[in-house]
Amino acid sequence: MRVADLHLAARRCLDATKPADKLRLTRETWAAVAAGGLLADPAAPPAAPIGVPGRPDRPALVDARALPRRGLGSAQGRAALVHAIAHIEFNAINLAWDAVYRFRGMPGAYYRDWASCANDEARHYALLAARLGELGYAYGDFDAHDGLWEMAAKTAGHDTARMALVPRVLEARGLDVTPGMIGRLRQAGDERTVAILELVLREEVAHVAAGTRWYYYCCARDGLDPVTTFFDLIRDYMGVELRGPFNLPARRAAGFSDDELARLQALTCAQ
Repeated sequence: MRVADLHLAARRCLDATKPADKLRLTRETWAAVAAGGLLADPAAPPAAPIGVPGRPDRPALVDARALPRRGLGSAQGRAALVHAIAHIEFNAINLAWDAVYRFRGMPGAYYRDWASCANDEARHYALLAARLGELGYAYGDFDAHDGLWEMAAKTAGHDTARMALVPRVLEARGLDVTPGMIGRLRQAGDERTVAILELVLREEVAHVAAGTRWYYYCCARDGLDPVTTFFDLIRDYMGVELRGPFNLPARRAAGFSDDELARLQALTCAQ
């Protein structure tokens, strides 16, 4: 069934529970947006309160501290890593569509950016799920955590906080840790997974940059200093639970200023 409002189309993508359905709806919705045939309706009713997004019954979601650490010397250890990244990408599909569905009255470029990001995340998930199958496992075979969606719920009523904290803090962490994962996988001889992660890393820079772009837009709209506000939001929503080191070149490419990077490093060192 075709829909005429991008908010409603985003909600359909968000609500899909089966990965295959979510991927199909995401591809179809992005194709309609890219062709210029699907726009956000300014008269659409307000977003419903945030709830649990569409997702399969598995994986089981546990506290992040309960997840075992596995080495990459075995196929199972590599599969566990691929599963963890696939879970992040699956969550990122929901995060992008929620950004389209939830926040109303934004410029058309905002909705196009996040619909494009959802399509990229769906492609990343599909690549990782296929690689997981090559390693003898499927999505859901390992436990996972729900940290990304928990922050989405916390920021559901505050577009500035959402743009600051989900793409620019939680998703930006992937820019920091992925090069190390690539190096470890290359040492283990897993070039197939390396190729996927190199693609994901390149494209995630653009996703974090979208967060930067719309975070700065929100600050300008509301007359806020973006650097001061960024660190106020980190303090208010997260305390100082940040970890380094930071991938400075990737973060600069994603729009972080030298002032922000210096303050992030100082905040991490102060813990």
